[in-house]
Amino acid sequence: MSTSTSADLAVVVTGMTKSFGPTRALDGAGLTLRRGTVHALLGGNGSGKSTAIKVLAGVHPGDAGHLVVNGREADVAGWSAADAAEAGLRFVHQDLGLFEQLSIAENVALAAGYPTRVGRSVRWKELRAHVAELLERFEIDARPEQPVGSLRPAQRTMVAIARALQDRDDGEAVLVLDEPTATLPAHESEALLAAIRRRADLGQTVMMVSHRMQEVLAVADDFTVFLDGRSVAHLVGGTDVAAPTEAELVAHMTGRAFDGEAGRERVAVPQQAGEAALVVDDLHGGPLRGVSLSAWPGEIVGVAGLVGSGRSALLTTIFGVHRPSGGVLRVLGREQTGREDVKARMRQGVAYVSEDRVGESAFANLSLRENLSASVLRSFWGWRGMATTAERRSAEELVVSHAVKAGSVDHDFATLSGGNQQKAVVGRWLRRAPRLLLLDEPTQGVDVMSRVDIYATVRAAAADGCTVLVASSDFFELSTLCDRVVVLRDGVVDSELTGDELTPDHLTAATQSSVLTAGDAR
Repeated sequence: MSTSTSADLAVVVTGMTKSFGPTRALDGAGLTLRRGTVHALLGGNGSGKSTAIKVLAGVHPGDAGHLVVNGREADVAGWSAADAAEAGLRFVHQDLGLFEQLSIAENVALAAGYPTRVGRSVRWKELRAHVAELLERFEIDARPEQPVGSLRPAQRTMVAIARALQDRDDGEAVLVLDEPTATLPAHESEALLAAIRRRADLGQTVMMVSHRMQEVLAVADDFTVFLDGRSVAHLVGGTDVAAPTEAELVAHMTGRAFDGEAGRERVAVPQQAGEAALVVDDLHGGPLRGVSLSAWPGEIVGVAGLVGSGRSALLTTIFGVHRPSGGVLRVLGREQTGREDVKARMRQGVAYVSEDRVGESAFANLSLRENLSASVLRSFWGWRGMATTAERRSAEELVVSHAVKAGSVDHDFATLSGGNQQKAVVGRWLRRAPRLLLLDEPTQGVDVMSRVDIYATVRAAAADGCTVLVASSDFFELSTLCDRVVVLRDGVVDSELTGDELTPDHLTAATQSSVLTAGDAR
């Protein structure tokens, strides 16, 4: 390795190429990170982002290309994990690699090593002092002996960041964050992004991969967009340069013009005409303390609220996962007795997609075909057993109609990207032609192009007369997708937003402020 100049540049990558067999994952991609900035690396599934990060980390050997990291030059083909560490590259992945039952100090020591005496006993006082200084430096309000599991989600991510930078917090370290907010609710994301922004303002160079466009636009200085393994846009910010819009970034990511509001127009639904598909009156149970709302056929109604407000509990109670302790629940014209379970709700025409895609909405160890048929399994079962040919044909049709990208319907479901998994889950439920669709965080951890596909699918279902209830912590999603949004606070409906009031800013005000500043209580 030799030394390069350009002191204001932390990382310069040119001509990065990587193939896996006949598939070219990276095709001459480039990347330039200015020192002391937050740089967003964007692109849809299969664009090459993850491969580029793994090549930079030395996990995958590149085929060709050249890179400069903190003045160290190297050919991509010879770059190793040891080179990456020595040059100051530090990585924090979506799976933070923390042990929740261990203390912060123990988690830090697992990466850096325990300070020991002669005889190998641990110098705990020295370790705690080191970690206390680290927590103070990274502005983490916690104690070294505190279990990681007791921390808020944003704090856990900051602990992982502090652990990664503990040996190289000299201004030359380059922090790479892969989907740091993918599983965080809105208020936790805001806290984490504010901390990242403060680190950059202090001189830290940060590269962040995220599918949450509004967050990216709020925190990033510069943007690089990958498409089909190539870098198709490099946008540099500054005081005299207008930040790109979401539509501009998505246009680069997709290779076509995109309007984030596209598809919102639909035939107006007269809310007071006919019978409501869903009536909830003074519903109690768990965190629900008297929720009342109604939804009509063809409506997409959003449910917003902070963690603990009851938005997820409302959906699971309607679906029969939890039984209410009081109140009235009328589903599709039938008043519920409180004894109905999930099977009864499904027979009535109700479908539910959980926010926990991996744990509750899919069978990761089964094939895509088996996951797609799980909601209508009886239709493929006959006296001779499972009609696998018909099942496969149906699955292939569903993959096409819902734009699920998969090499084969017989591939393991776990091998699909998050966006394609979610499209498959939503499509599986919609094949039952539900009359009431309950969606909890429907695009959490999903890339922007898959999000567009899911929105189109939901709107098409509503246009066919399905009533849709969407619980989400993504205010941009709620304002883009929904006809109106009810805001829960402490287990009751606190306000309702519609029309011109239905914006991310108004939703933020309605959920965060104890004094209602948007919408009227209904």
